[in-house]
Amino acid sequence: MVLVLSTTCDAQHPKGSLFIIGGGKRPLSLMKEMTDKAKLEKGYGLILPQSSGEPDSSAYYVLKQFDALGFRNVGVLQGAYQEEWADSLKNASLIYMTGGDQNRFMATFQGSPMKQVIQTAYQNGAMIAGTSAGAALMSEQMISGDERHYPDYRDTNRHIEEENVIYKPGLGLLQHVVVDQHFIKRSRYNRLIATAIEYPSKICVGIDESTALYVKGEKGLVVGESQVVWIRALSGKKSRHEKKLGHQNLGLKIYLPGEEIDLREVHN
Repeated sequence: MVLVLSTTCDAQHPKGSLFIIGGGKRPLSLMKEMTDKAKLEKGYGLILPQSSGEPDSSAYYVLKQFDALGFRNVGVLQGAYQEEWADSLKNASLIYMTGGDQNRFMATFQGSPMKQVIQTAYQNGAMIAGTSAGAALMSEQMISGDERHYPDYRDTNRHIEEENVIYKPGLGLLQHVVVDQHFIKRSRYNRLIATAIEYPSKICVGIDESTALYVKGEKGLVVGESQVVWIRALSGKKSRHEKKLGHQNLGLKIYLPGEEIDLREVHN
């Protein structure tokens, strides 16, 4: 018997990889790990600074790090989408998205084919990397950073309540994984716990600063200085008291550098 793999199945297993940095300082050792895994010496990289309110400065400091590692083959694509970008993005070895505001990035490219172009690059073998806001962008269901019930922005949500965390469409590189960033440094447990309770089919991953999750296929490898936290609702159902959320069976795992995370899709 000959087993034929459909194109739908192939689309679920991209040839590329993700390098998801939790924000904060980016040690050169972490950036070197990224460029090594992207095989940047064999191709070229592109920086997308559209999340930043100061894209020139944001791109400048990232370029300095590439330069310190000996790479002169990295360019910057600024502003709104341009048709001539498509081939460059689809053939890049590395696409790097800076920090800032993930909502700004998505708004900049609203109505353009940018999301599909990045997905195609990932399918074809590119590494898609991002830090802080660039990390949040990886998810299909993206944490926006805002709270519905408490509109005054805080670094961390103050409550575990239903329908409080605001989600928006991200780039969809991770269909069943929700990424949060600056996780341990800014104590962002509440919003990821709420996400896990309200969306039990999702794997929720919080990446700390100066730390990355390298994703290839269905596995993630922790790289850098700190930890990655995995949260998921296991068997059982959520409970409520007014707006407060409860759950009797949440899974929590804390992974250290060098440890591997299973990111296979799960169903409740």
